[in-house]
Amino acid sequence: MPELPEVETIVRALRHPTHWPFQAGGDLALQPGVIGRQISTANVLWDKTVAFPSAEVFKQQIQGLQITGVSRRGKFLQIYLNAMTFLVHLRMSGDLRVEPDVEPLKLHDRLAITFTDGSRLVFNDTRKFGRVWLVQDPQSVTGALGPDPFDEDLTPGMFAGMLSSSRRRIKPLLLDQTFIAGVGNIYSDEALFKAGIHPMTPANRIDEDGSVRLLAAIRSVLNEGIERNGASIDWVYRGGTFQNQFNVYQRAGQPCPRCSTPIQRMLVGQRGTHFCPHCQVMNL
Repeated sequence: MPELPEVETIVRALRHPTHWPFQAGGDLALQPGVIGRQISTANVLWDKTVAFPSAEVFKQQIQGLQITGVSRRGKFLQIYLNAMTFLVHLRMSGDLRVEPDVEPLKLHDRLAITFTDGSRLVFNDTRKFGRVWLVQDPQSVTGALGPDPFDEDLTPGMFAGMLSSSRRRIKPLLLDQTFIAGVGNIYSDEALFKAGIHPMTPANRIDEDGSVRLLAAIRSVLNEGIERNGASIDWVYRGGTFQNQFNVYQRAGQPCPRCSTPIQRMLVGQRGTHFCPHCQVMNL
């Protein structure tokens, strides 16, 4: 479930100590930053969590390295070490927490990285879809991703060209991480509503004005999601409040905030999609 705003929120928490309700129940807890911490050991609790290298090699290579920075590429967390990069993709149910090493590990913890100061970084993943990598060049993992929505090189003209070169329906195209990195089901629905574009519209039928509106809408809803620490809609990710601002997502049958027409839900590319049939008319 975590999309760009949720991942960005975690990245910022890992960079700097911040009060953030990561724990179940939503109680405010100090989430310590990890930059500058040196890794003592790694405990791989489920081998398949480590996509590369093997779990044994991962444990050997990461030992003794120090965290020098944390960033995001699309939905990937990038944790920079002395000479390598530790990447995490949360997929549907992954989560990270920082805690004292004396705390008992929890159900569904898949990886625990202990620091020399007695704290640890733990990756918990109920559904086991999340993966981590330890590589010298992060491009070996993220190189196929499309541009980040906030990339300064992603101009309205460039985005219009990207749309005009594709005949795919716009909703599944926005979910394609090789097209644009970081947008998922929630924020694509909200952006398409904000831009007034039907999710089934072929991308190459969106005119220049529509492409400008859509890029601005994508950036707008992502920025608001980040400001509100993401959206919390299930047990996986807690603490965000963007779910209180949804215009269409998960609001099937409720009135559109613009025109009061009931919001509809349909499947587009096997993904539940929410839209207003009055405000988002399909351009065939």
